[in-house]
Amino acid sequence: MNKPPVSISLSSYGADLVRQRGQGSFVEILAAAHATHIEWREELLTLEDPAQLADATQSRGLESVYSSPMELWLAGQSTPNPELLSTLKRAKAFGAKWLKVSLGYFTDNNDLQTLALQLQQSPVKLLVENDQTLHGGRIEPFQCFFADVEQHHLPIKMTFDIGNWQWQDQSAASAARLLGRHVGYVHCKAVARRADGKLVAVPPAASDLHLWGQLLQHMDHGVMRAAEYPLQGDDLVQLTSEHVAALARLGQSRLESAHV
Repeated sequence: MNKPPVSISLSSYGADLVRQRGQGSFVEILAAAHATHIEWREELLTLEDPAQLADATQSRGLESVYSSPMELWLAGQSTPNPELLSTLKRAKAFGAKWLKVSLGYFTDNNDLQTLALQLQQSPVKLLVENDQTLHGGRIEPFQCFFADVEQHHLPIKMTFDIGNWQWQDQSAASAARLLGRHVGYVHCKAVARRADGKLVAVPPAASDLHLWGQLLQHMDHGVMRAAEYPLQGDDLVQLTSEHVAALARLGQSRLESAHV
């Protein structure tokens, strides 16, 4: 059986280390750990050269996702974020096949015709993620958005961030049932509450992996999944390898929880 594609969000290695070493230095680590995809993080870029990174990933057999913190829809504006076209171009320069952005402020007045025309200008596919905000981290706006996406036949998929739902007290299980058919990329993230009450991403326990496997039953078999939680240790290749293998196994026994 072919293993599902597994990506690593480079933010997992910690912002300070990634900025210090440069994102290109992680290509060899991910390739050695048998990841299939690398997720570039726009907010962690320093002096990286897009063409060099694109060549490095291609030579090591990795595909790329480009993650930008931009919101697709801005408050009070019906047309897409003016930064979308330039961000799509930047993603293409990095060799990425997908651009991941947040939903932003989606309403019934948003102009998907203009969005469709902009997406036609780029070979890069759009992935829209649930973030941790009140406007972009709840289930209902995504239901409305993807209903419109289907109506306009747009080539857009969802990045389903498992952990982010907790920031707005949303049920990941309900979100998976209602939105699973739209998902093209899954951000895996366990969440814990610190002593000061703040929610933070943490590596998964066995119970988290079990839950994630159940959530994936509502999505396409073999959907691309990514680690977006702390991967910190002395041997990053070994550590990353272990998590790539664990994420690849998620949802592989579909019959196991078919009746859950």
